[in-house]
Amino acid sequence: MTLAQTVGEYVAAGFSGLWLRTFEPDEAIRELAELAREAVYDFSVWDVSNGLVSVSDKSTAVKAGALQFLNAEMAKGQTARNGPGSITVLRHFNRFLVAETIQALEHVLFRGKANARFYIIMTVPSVTVPTELEKMFLVIDHDLPDRKQLLAVAEGVADKDELPSGEELDKVLEAAAGLTRYEAEGAYSMALARHGKVSADTVWELKMQSIRRSGLLTIHRGGESFNDLEGMQNLKEFCMSILTPNRNRPAEAKPRGVLLLGVQGTGKSAFCKALGNATGRLTACMDIGSLMGRYLGESEHNIRHALQIADAMAPCILFVDEVERALAGIGSESNGVVDRMFGTLLTWLNDHETDVFFVATSNDISKLPPQFTRAERFDAVFFIDLPTKAVRDSLWGLYGRKFSVGTDDVDEEVACEDWTGAEIRACCRLAALLQCDVKTASKNVVPIAQTAKEQIAALQEWATGRCLSAETGGLYVHTQTANGVVTAGRRIRKKG
Repeated sequence: MTLAQTVGEYVAAGFSGLWLRTFEPDEAIRELAELAREAVYDFSVWDVSNGLVSVSDKSTAVKAGALQFLNAEMAKGQTARNGPGSITVLRHFNRFLVAETIQALEHVLFRGKANARFYIIMTVPSVTVPTELEKMFLVIDHDLPDRKQLLAVAEGVADKDELPSGEELDKVLEAAAGLTRYEAEGAYSMALARHGKVSADTVWELKMQSIRRSGLLTIHRGGESFNDLEGMQNLKEFCMSILTPNRNRPAEAKPRGVLLLGVQGTGKSAFCKALGNATGRLTACMDIGSLMGRYLGESEHNIRHALQIADAMAPCILFVDEVERALAGIGSESNGVVDRMFGTLLTWLNDHETDVFFVATSNDISKLPPQFTRAERFDAVFFIDLPTKAVRDSLWGLYGRKFSVGTDDVDEEVACEDWTGAEIRACCRLAALLQCDVKTASKNVVPIAQTAKEQIAALQEWATGRCLSAETGGLYVHTQTANGVVTAGRRIRKKG
């Protein structure tokens, strides 16, 4: 639903106070002016430099401060309705909301409903409604432009022969997704100045700068692929199956995401980054901990805006690593901010309609609240266990070639049972650095299966019957071996 449609519904329902949060005030005013024209309403804009300016009648301008303006509106509200209703936008009016103006605004809104006079306070997204006015305003967020709107911006900046077509145009629009119209226009113009045509590389460059400045998300553009990732066959097939477009699916059947539980160093994060390249999707990484702000309402705004950017970049993958650390402290009286951020994330997971595939990893799911993992938050919860011998053999070969070290006799030379992929990689890298064989290098590697043996056993025990196996179909199970070591009950087929 567009901004004009949303505001139009609230105006028709008689809500006299609306609080509009936007990064694009001029675009929002343009859309609202069009709404007022179609609804035959007078439309005006107030700001501190120009006072009240009638957009319906541009010759009318009333220079007035905030309190003077409200007093004049109260006087209008005391008279019976005469003529059409009105919509007035108050730009950055939050800066003037002190005791006197709050009281005056309450009177204006109360009388405005009876006289079809509607007031829209326009702020940046981080600003919240004052407590005294919370019950008198409905909050509306102005969405970032979609691909169709970004294309219209490009067509307004560049001539037809300066715009690419087909797949190249899709790349340009993908690069611009998540930018405001103003930012997109600047990126297109920069590409024209550099290359004489609109190119995705220049748009990407400016987009990365914009997202880096915000500190809300990071864009991963690495070259990881499933070819560099051994094991997790069932997980790979599951994700590829639901993320591959299929015309036979009903429109309502949209993929939501997966939660990956597992031992540290088993490739959970590597899988998330490779998934984007495997499916042709952009991977956006969100560090929830970095979204915490110092000021009241800032943290909630940050996560809300980060999710808004992700929605605008759809189809994409949104990756949160070690989510249990980010959400630590939920339910604690001293962590109300974390509770509200978690609530925002839960609401988005449940309600978002965009093609954003959410992937979260966790090393200890017991620290997560149960409502986070219930049905319809994720498509599935997978457990990634310590690699089996078949997977370890493949990993030794992979990293041996990568670091140019010999791994042919690794079974005889290195006691690597229950090593993770990260530990095998570390051993091969150390062998290359120290210019020694892998047996010597292995003396510098202490596997997590030894340092956290009890925690891993507890994790495997918890995952049994509760998670899907990342290797084979069906529920994950583990068995107790004769020597007391807990191992996964699964089989891996060696690649031919």
